[in-house]
Amino acid sequence: METINHFIGGRVLDGGERFADVYNPALGEPCARVALASDDDVAAAVAAAGAAFPAWAATPPLARARVLFNYLQLCQRHTDEFAALVVREHGKTFADARGEVARGIEVVEFAVGIPQLLKGEFTDQIARGIDAWSMRQPLGVVAGITPFNFPVMVPMWMFPVAIACGNTFILKPSERDPSASLLHARLLKEAGLPDGVFNVVQGDKGAVDALLDHPDIQAVSFVGSTPIAEYIYARGSAAGKRVQALGGAKNHMVVMPDADMDMAVDALIGAAYGSAGERCMAISVAVAIGDAGDALVARLAERTRALKIADGMADGAEMGPVVTQAAKQRIEKLIGEGVEQGATLVVDGRGFKVPERDNGFFVGGTLFDHVQPSMSIYKEEIFGPVLCVVRLPDVGSALALINRNEYGNGVAVFTRDGGVAREFVRQVQVGMVGVNVPLPVPMAFNSFGGWKKSLFGDHHAYGPEGVRFYTRHKAVMQRWPNTASSGVEFAFPQMK
Repeated sequence: METINHFIGGRVLDGGERFADVYNPALGEPCARVALASDDDVAAAVAAAGAAFPAWAATPPLARARVLFNYLQLCQRHTDEFAALVVREHGKTFADARGEVARGIEVVEFAVGIPQLLKGEFTDQIARGIDAWSMRQPLGVVAGITPFNFPVMVPMWMFPVAIACGNTFILKPSERDPSASLLHARLLKEAGLPDGVFNVVQGDKGAVDALLDHPDIQAVSFVGSTPIAEYIYARGSAAGKRVQALGGAKNHMVVMPDADMDMAVDALIGAAYGSAGERCMAISVAVAIGDAGDALVARLAERTRALKIADGMADGAEMGPVVTQAAKQRIEKLIGEGVEQGATLVVDGRGFKVPERDNGFFVGGTLFDHVQPSMSIYKEEIFGPVLCVVRLPDVGSALALINRNEYGNGVAVFTRDGGVAREFVRQVQVGMVGVNVPLPVPMAFNSFGGWKKSLFGDHHAYGPEGVRFYTRHKAVMQRWPNTASSGVEFAFPQMK
């Protein structure tokens, strides 16, 4: 069986004594094993990154950008290879996996513009004989801890920007689907990235804790569930690190009575069941306003029953399996709780089987109606193909419901009324908002991040916020000796 190892100092290194199985979710059986890093492995990666940092930080931004441009071209040529790895180890459909790769490549395209992004500001003659300017400089060795649901894209939210800014990087990918991390490493090396600038340590919580505690790591970026985000933010911050931790979500989509119902249903089916609901931007709650409920649920039920669920490489597959047997069991348990607590189960996805894939981790599309905020299927982030419909009388009630929720990642409103949409956008307490757009994921030249318990830290991911996260601001005041001396001054400096 293939072993997925670490990449440290420009080469693949064998793992130590601990390993874990990597499953093909469609088959329900192991397809590889992954090394689990020890503290010594993490220390070796930090040492390699630390040794590479001075030269890489001193490399002109344009030269760094040219390496990333080479990597960009390689990623475009290897899109299908990346996507096949995602299908094998995560389970999403091939088309969805290719889309993930494309969105990751957009961040590389943004990072290639780093010479422009790092430009500071200059003020001539800020005071007599004094000029001032600002600059942004890299932090040093930084780390990224990434989730299973986007094994290609989420690492690309981090390391292209970090490396472009002059930092050296250590990636700790999810142990559930780790192969894409080594393909990133291989292509970066082929692109001309110096050894030690990008490193990969495979592993579990032990590797995470070692990264959080290591004194030579300056910053940590994380994407995952809220409990883990809180833990990483607290532990990393206590160790003196800059931490950016993106957590979970419970995303709502409000459907007004005047909405284009065909558009709304299409949007909900894709946003709720795409990637088997394993997206932090998935819509898991549809809020039907007024008399929109009956028509919405009827159409959703028809479309949910018709979903083509299959192995991700199957022609026309719309949804694949969930990532693990444990995830399948948890999702089905929550579906059962929804029934027990009084929600109307319109479409039941429990016990779903795919021909010739009897052991696969499949859950069918599931639809609940008349869901109440007190129910566990509303309160918990299910992270599976389960859509809950909540019925409310007006948009004010919808805003109150959404704003009370502990999460604030993404939200959408579907309406033809510009006034309703404008007030919704202004009043909703959520970080990313879509108007007739179900998955309002910002493009690479903006920044991604939620509010409330969906984000811990001061910066959002990628885009201009990513550049600020991976750099320090420095202000310089300059005066030269040929300027007439003003003598000793004891008062606080001021312009003269």
